[in-house]
Amino acid sequence: MLPDEQTAPEQFEAFRRMSPERRLALAERLYWSARELKAAGLRALHQDWSEEQVAGEVTRLFTHART
Repeated sequence: MLPDEQTAPEQFEAFRRMSPERRLALAERLYWSARELKAAGLRALHQDWSEEQVAGEVTRLFTHART
């Protein structure tokens, strides 16, 4: 991990102060943002795909994603 990609101590402290509900809401927003970005990338790569194809591929990719 590059130095600018590391989480700052202030960020950790901000997350610690958040309620569990707030952290969950942020995680959910991040998840849906990632799906939207992936869909946009697929649309750019496969301009001939229908929205159904894009949505299906996003679902497939996120279902089989590994960290």
